[in-house]
Amino acid sequence: MRKPRICAVIINNDLAAVKAVEPLVDLFEVRIDLIGDGWQELAKQFQKPWIACNRSAEEGGGWQGNEARRVEKLLQAIELGADTVDIELGTRNLEKIVAMVKKRTKCLLSFHDLEKTPALDEMKEVVQRQLKSGADICKVVTTAREFGDNLTTLQLISEFPGVRLVSFAMGALGSLSRVLCPLVGGDFTYASIETGKESAQGQITVKDLRNTYQIIEASHSK
Repeated sequence: MRKPRICAVIINNDLAAVKAVEPLVDLFEVRIDLIGDGWQELAKQFQKPWIACNRSAEEGGGWQGNEARRVEKLLQAIELGADTVDIELGTRNLEKIVAMVKKRTKCLLSFHDLEKTPALDEMKEVVQRQLKSGADICKVVTTAREFGDNLTTLQLISEFPGVRLVSFAMGALGSLSRVLCPLVGGDFTYASIETGKESAQGQITVKDLRNTYQIIEASHSK
């Protein structure tokens, strides 16, 4: 079984908390929209690869400025060594921005449904659009309204073998899909650095997630 990869989401300037979990994670997501001023200094301190994300309000993020400035911050992150840049599939001038990013680093194209989990066929179309638009990594995040939504998001991963894909459902009902995403072939899963510092509903802490994976690994090796 491939070791499940954890991406810790950074939402503030607490470098001590980041350093405490660094040995337990594989990469970080720097939420520029949530950290605000000072994210640049923080980004210089990591020993692990990191994803730059400046989530728009329409997609559930906290960015308050205009669109040009939002994209500008993401391009600035490339200068600071971002391993990957997260761009929403619905971004204006997507083709142009993706081309700029891919000259320098990897591009993750993301899709969020903040209301529900669409039908599997709809989500497959989203991934096809992401790939056509040049995604190195595809991300499809939905909202769980019922337990079965976990299975739909995980099934999406199995529909695209060989594609770097992250798919899970947000909310308390979707926690299982967060845990299982990297166990069924997803590229990685997201986790909060500590309780109370979640960037989305249903997010599990790095420590709890790593402990869960260690238990699963131990039971496999018996």
